[in-house]
Amino acid sequence: MSRVRTAALSGVDGVPVEVEVRISSQLPRVEIVGLPEAAVRESAARVRAALAAAGEKFPDRRVTIHLAPAELRKSGAALDLPIAVALLAAEGQLEAAVIEGVALAGELALDGRVRPVRGALALALAVRDAGCHTLIAPDASAAEAALAQGLEVRAASDLASALEHLRGGEPLPVAVEAPPAPAPSDAPDLADVRGQELAKRGLEVAAAGGHGALLVGAPGAGKTMLARRMPGFLPPLSWDEALDVTRIHGAVAPLGAAIVSQRPFRAPHHTASAAGLVGGGRPPRPGEVSLAHRGVLFLDELPEFERRALESLRQVLEDRRVVLVRAGGHVSFPADFQLVAAMNPCPCGWLGSGLRDCRCDDGQVARYRARISGPLLDRIDLHLRVQPLAWAELDAPPASQTGSRAVRERVVAARERQAVRGVASNARLPDHSLDAQVDATPEARALLGRAVDGFGLSARAARRVLRVARTIADLADEERTGPEAIAEALAYRQDAGPAASAR
Repeated sequence: MSRVRTAALSGVDGVPVEVEVRISSQLPRVEIVGLPEAAVRESAARVRAALAAAGEKFPDRRVTIHLAPAELRKSGAALDLPIAVALLAAEGQLEAAVIEGVALAGELALDGRVRPVRGALALALAVRDAGCHTLIAPDASAAEAALAQGLEVRAASDLASALEHLRGGEPLPVAVEAPPAPAPSDAPDLADVRGQELAKRGLEVAAAGGHGALLVGAPGAGKTMLARRMPGFLPPLSWDEALDVTRIHGAVAPLGAAIVSQRPFRAPHHTASAAGLVGGGRPPRPGEVSLAHRGVLFLDELPEFERRALESLRQVLEDRRVVLVRAGGHVSFPADFQLVAAMNPCPCGWLGSGLRDCRCDDGQVARYRARISGPLLDRIDLHLRVQPLAWAELDAPPASQTGSRAVRERVVAARERQAVRGVASNARLPDHSLDAQVDATPEARALLGRAVDGFGLSARAARRVLRVARTIADLADEERTGPEAIAEALAYRQDAGPAASAR
């Protein structure tokens, strides 16, 4: 028998796995047990061809391969390399001492090359926490795996070089990934957008406090342009945040770069299903909300999304995490993102634009807005009007406008004030400490009370108004939240369009 350490993906997390191989003197046959998926069951054919390409012999006796723990379903082809090494160790062609404390992961090609794998960072973290001191990984995935500090990662280009290293021959190169400097965002600059000062201000408030925003306006008014510029004035990713984002994206597909250094911007098409948004499948994989973790999720043409898909966002916006429960178990995906959505005010798009007459009757407008439920709208903090500009404003020479860099400086300063109070962002202020953190003046609380009664705001909406007002006060560097901040926060709830259903 032999045992080789490795890991398998469960959602976006790695789980330690032991590959146990037993060779017995019976008729030639290969059995793989331990809940293997189809790609794992097919590994025997790949391993046989790769061993032949490396000049090694596949055992011609009964081979039983057990992937422990048995109750964990294993998927993907990252188990090929550890299975090949375990087979040779069971045959006595490798000393047991050379694989002690060494983990392996990699997919084998038929010619013996080691192909990259999904979730290299998650696998490296799992084997490190399980007590391994070295990981042999594909050379294309080694830089990502090396982000797991405290673990030596060796880069293997093919099976033959990995075996030579284990036998004491030429050592494999050590992969080293130093923490990179924060990369500047490649998002378009906010200064490119003419006018729309109110919408720009609203997005600045959203970025400063981590709030969700809904842009409502006629076709071509600039909603998508504004949304795509939001990552440019968000704070740069910290090292821990970058590791978190890299772990998630690496679990979906092998990464071309070692680390994701910029905040994600995800813009799924409105035909996306509920599983595509929040995650699912067999095995479960993260959806768009998790791929937007620490970044922006942009939902353009919001009413065109499937109703079930939109309603699946309600709990995610509250919990900032997706928990998928299936018959075979449950997985959890992080989903701490900023929601930015855009929509037209009516089916034809011209209601209230002032440029064209709206062709929709009241029933059409009501049905269009009813596609988005009140509870979902209630969870979006800022509702912003984007009015179309006249040609004279569009054709005028560009005036000196504030760009993304200046807005980012103000946003970073506001986030630092929130960090001093011990919160990551105002949008995540817990209810039990909301009053103490917001610290509203008596005049501000009186104004909010009149608005709640007059506009019929829900208790959730009132709490969200307080959080937005605290962000406005942070941008103004004010110790207490005054009535001016409350008034501006209330203005973002009283949009003339679909937000009326949330009042």
